[in-house]
Amino acid sequence: MIADVVIIGCGPAGLQAGIHSARKKADTVIIGKIGNSALHGAHIENYFGIGGMTDGSVLLKKGLEQALSFGCRHIDLDVIGAAEDGDGFRITVESGEDIVCRSVVIATGISRMKLGIPGEKEFLGKGVSYCAECDCNFYKGLRVAMIGNGSKAAVSAELMTKYASTVYWIDSGISADGSLVDRAREAGVKIIAGIPEKIIGGKNVETLLLSDGSAIEADGIFIELGGRSSSDLAMDLGVMPKADDSIKINNRCETSVERVFACGDVTGRPWQLAKAVGEGAVAGLNAADAAKGAP
Repeated sequence: MIADVVIIGCGPAGLQAGIHSARKKADTVIIGKIGNSALHGAHIENYFGIGGMTDGSVLLKKGLEQALSFGCRHIDLDVIGAAEDGDGFRITVESGEDIVCRSVVIATGISRMKLGIPGEKEFLGKGVSYCAECDCNFYKGLRVAMIGNGSKAAVSAELMTKYASTVYWIDSGISADGSLVDRAREAGVKIIAGIPEKIIGGKNVETLLLSDGSAIEADGIFIELGGRSSSDLAMDLGVMPKADDSIKINNRCETSVERVFACGDVTGRPWQLAKAVGEGAVAGLNAADAAKGAP
């Protein structure tokens, strides 16, 4: 697929960027799942023009309908890869399809989602990791457990088979594309249906307990929830995130890489709907202009 602008993220920032990009007559593709947005299921009462309390899921649905009405295309999948490609960019989704574009807007929200189970915080850096790509070399010949149900967990589980002796993938309801699940299985990943309940060990991680009482012996536990994080994708595109994983932008929502823009929670606090929508408008307008060669 070929487009002028690809927007990674289907939250308020990404949808607003899509609306403004499409209204600039740029061929615009929004990639992402509404359910991954922090606004999904949240209640809004401090946004201009909205009285009382409104369900964020309703706003997201209406925002997507608006974006589509202006000509945006929507791909309801996670992004698993991004790269510079000649004078443009190549974005890969979990089905394996590539979208080639001239401009990219990163609107993925806050990265590094946590499980919130006992032992997760205590064993961080002692067997618990949120980045298989970063820490895979530390687990050569060891047993690891991957936790998560999306594309990132699938890709990371397959990656870890190149290093670990045994790779378990634990989740109660895998939602990753079937092709990614098949690839993980073919690589030797052992898929276990279950809900992680507690991480235990001594000096380092030793065991993952599941809610049914079963135990998985593991030297490392990788928590990979949702799609690729903002920092992963930024680095793929040549943008170096800040220490807190946020992305630095200027007043045009441009990053340090030409024709790569960012907006919303990925650019830092305050994590508010009003900021996300405002930056989305700026990023969408400038990404469309950049894609078409406008100064």
